[in-house]
Formats: sequence, C-alpha cells, structure tokens
Amino acid sequence: MFDKVTEINLLYDFYSQLLTEKQREVVRLYHCENYSLAEIADNLSISRQGVHDTLKISEKALAEYEEKLGMVRRFEYASGLLKEAEKHIGALKKIMEELGN
Repeated sequence: MFDKVTEINLLYDFYSQLLTEKQREVVRLYHCENYSLAEIADNLSISRQGVHDTLKISEKALAEYEEKLGMVRRFEYASGLLKEAEKHIGALKKIMEELGN
C-alpha cells in the first residue's frame, strides 16, 4: 500500500468516525500533528504508556476496518480507473486536434 504514516493517515481519513473520541484525538495528534507520545500524554493528562497503548489499539482497529470494509482499496481502484480514463481522453483530444476538429 503506502508507507506506514501515509497508510495510517489514509485509514484515519476513511474510518476515524468509527474510533472513540479519545482514539481519534490520539491518532490525530500523533500522525497528523506530529506530536510526541509525551506531548500527547501531557495534553490529554494520561500516561505516556496509555498514549502508546491507545495508539496501537487504534491503528489495529483502523487496519481491521479496512480489512472488513475495503473502502481505501476501492478508492485506490477507482482512482486508478480515473487516471486511465484521463489518459484515454487526452489521447482522444490529441487525435481530434490532429484531425482538425
């Protein structure tokens, strides 16, 4: 798929609403805002270990949602089809220009 950070961010974009509020916040701060575990722990008034555990549980849940629902996989497939269609349209435009239409 992608590197781990990109993959988690993409899964988060699709499935974040399926996480608890605390899980969403921890994943957002860590992966989207680049906070350290210690910074998140301070901001949320929980232990660093609690942040770590919440992060791992959340990442696992996001991967399981994708395994079951496949929304990211379908999105990637549709994006690939769209790129192919755009190439074909570009080729057709070029042919039409060459024909003088």
